[in-house]
Amino acid sequence: MELASYLAGERWSDHPACTHPLLAALARDVNDYNSDAARGRLAGLIPSVIGLTGDDLRIDARIALFCARLALPVVAAGRQQVLAVSVLVCERLLGGLDGRPAGWLSGPSQATLADVPHAAQWAHEFTRGIAITPKAFRHRAAPFTVHTAAEGIALSCIPQPDEMLRDLLIGAIGECVAHAARDARAGTGRGVTPAAAGRPTGTAAGRPTGTAADRPTGTAVAR
Repeated sequence: MELASYLAGERWSDHPACTHPLLAALARDVNDYNSDAARGRLAGLIPSVIGLTGDDLRIDARIALFCARLALPVVAAGRQQVLAVSVLVCERLLGGLDGRPAGWLSGPSQATLADVPHAAQWAHEFTRGIAITPKAFRHRAAPFTVHTAAEGIALSCIPQPDEMLRDLLIGAIGECVAHAARDARAGTGRGVTPAAAGRPTGTAAGRPTGTAADRPTGTAVAR
């Protein structure tokens, strides 16, 4: 992210104004959890995060939901519960913003939760009756979700966690770009800035993709 701030003409910082805060947090985690040998491959993604910013809460929700869905099938059982909660809370938040019926879940979220039935059942029970404010989601739940996803992938028993971490970042970038395109078609101008770069090649956007509720127990919420 320091290089992104430099290329954008900002002061040297790993929290550049040119990149959405949640996307920047994910980029830092992916960089930190990558092996030394694989970290150099992330440099090619730097131009893609410049200009991806905005204050629409849908951006935070889409990033968090993608991260939760992608990581959920491979992380350890405890993190599966956290990320299953994340999926439900992100979907609830997006549903409220977009006027969808209560309890509605997108097809990808249904498919992801179906693959982890025990975690899904626990998450449904845990989130019953829980409310989360936009402020709590943006500042606590969404950052905890993306961190849990990145950390969970890095510590998982998969052959190439570096590749999946890179897919995590590429897919999150793609979510921001897709949101910007939707806003451009709708003419709202609320989301990612028009300066956003196009989606990188070789993305994980077609792969399954949650966030944590604001509840101070040992789950995805209080950190």
